[in-house]
Amino acid sequence: MSDVLWTALALVLVFEGLMPAINPGGWRRMFEQLMRFDDEQIRRFGLGSMVVGLLLLWVIQAFS
Repeated sequence: MSDVLWTALALVLVFEGLMPAINPGGWRRMFEQLMRFDDEQIRRFGLGSMVVGLLLLWVIQAFS
């Protein structure tokens, strides 16, 4: 189980690093736009991301 967790963490870091590595200017502009969001918008985005991630995990588990 811990191997899966470490693998998942490693993949998150790889995907998080793709955008700044490939397009640093676009990443900077996107980050500047995100800084203009209020706390509630950021919270909703975070919760939405978690729900999508959980649904994706459920689908993977259900069909594998």
